[in-house]
Amino acid sequence: MSHTIHIDLADEILAGMQKDGPALASELRMAAAAKWYEIGVLSQEKAAQVAGLSRAEFLTNLARFQVSPFQEEASEILDALARDRP
Repeated sequence: MSHTIHIDLADEILAGMQKDGPALASELRMAAAAKWYEIGVLSQEKAAQVAGLSRAEFLTNLARFQVSPFQEEASEILDALARDRP
């Protein structure tokens, strides 16, 4: 099942973004998916579905939103490595 969500935006928003309706809708989907992935609400797979992209395309597009494809912080990875050392 899928649902359609309707968002009312002023014409100035479309003009300011220099996008038509479908292009802005795609951009909004990607922005939401990137943020939800960044804060851990969605997995990469589910976020890619929200964005309407393949997982690889989604990961590539994360850079546009300055979102890391890794959910762990560097310090968390280093801590985990330190714990695993004998």
